[in-house]
Amino acid sequence: MIPFNKPYCSGRELKYIEDVCHSTTMSGNGQFTKKCHKFFEEKYGFKKCLLATSGTDALEMCAMLCDLKPGDEVIIPSYTFVSTALAFLREGAKVVFADSSTQTPNCEASNIEPLITNKTKVIAVVHYAGVACDMDAIMALAEKYNLLVVEDAAHSVDSYYKGKPLGGIGHLGAFSFHETKNISSGEGGMLVVNDERFIRRAEIIWEKGTNRAEFYRGMVNKYGWCDMGSSFLPSEFNAAYLWAQLEQMDDIQNKRKHIWKMYDEGLRGKIDPLIKLPVVPEYATNNAHMYYMVCPSLDYRTKLMNYLKENGIQTTFHYLPLHSSTYYHDKHDARVLENCDNYGDCLVRLPLFYELKDEEVMHVIHSLLNIKW
Repeated sequence: MIPFNKPYCSGRELKYIEDVCHSTTMSGNGQFTKKCHKFFEEKYGFKKCLLATSGTDALEMCAMLCDLKPGDEVIIPSYTFVSTALAFLREGAKVVFADSSTQTPNCEASNIEPLITNKTKVIAVVHYAGVACDMDAIMALAEKYNLLVVEDAAHSVDSYYKGKPLGGIGHLGAFSFHETKNISSGEGGMLVVNDERFIRRAEIIWEKGTNRAEFYRGMVNKYGWCDMGSSFLPSEFNAAYLWAQLEQMDDIQNKRKHIWKMYDEGLRGKIDPLIKLPVVPEYATNNAHMYYMVCPSLDYRTKLMNYLKENGIQTTFHYLPLHSSTYYHDKHDARVLENCDNYGDCLVRLPLFYELKDEEVMHVIHSLLNIKW
């Protein structure tokens, strides 16, 4: 069976974890954490990076920094992982779900603007599959209505919008380093602060509500409780594993892009025309986070996934739209999110991971070009 995903290991992870075992800092914010922060700040020009224990925690820090009050509204896509919503709900905000576009699972400014009210405080965008939303249009909305923009860039490491790195365009950004992501530490994430107004408070929230980071830099002679916060920073073991991956980022990305290109060249214009393949707008780059297809119906997708399983290929669908979830459906208004529901019923993801062999990719392609059921 060709698995859907297999986490990548560069071979250096154990060496760096051993280094942590022999160091004086295992709990976090040690040498490997600082190496990772420096990598992202120098390579992508992010103003401030803070590793987190998960992408969820990174989003929760974003929500805390937005200083939301009960009754404030946050617009998010419904076609996303639950963490995007939970982060803001925990702060007492109301989430308002936007529909996806017809071309991609991303939200467009035209989906968002009609939802803006005098209670709206934040637009949270998700760059699905590492492909950018139209950030010029979204940032223009934010400026027009005096809103903050949070980029959920969980899929989007090393991906760009008009030459700008995703996660570095909005006021705040959040990345995930879960085992399913291009760059992984098993579990992990990162907050990116692009607006200098939030940098000091971000460090305090990250350090359990204390100014301990300033104390370690010699800026204060003692540290204490200053604000709300939590234990968001990961251990040095996670940071060491992540650093080994970052050292191999170019190799990892090149291999994933090679596989994505094989899929696209092997299927585009050849597969059943009822199946839609990914769209990458001209303003966006493709970081090869995933290769997905959109089937014409739920029944078609179910048959296709079963057929591929019989041919030794594991595939998976993706998000169940949040507006129709058991938890939130009775809180959602009566709006129908047609495109979002369609992706929930019809989108299927193909295997894509570093160790996937060319002959395995060709087996997937051949199976899809010869669908029989």
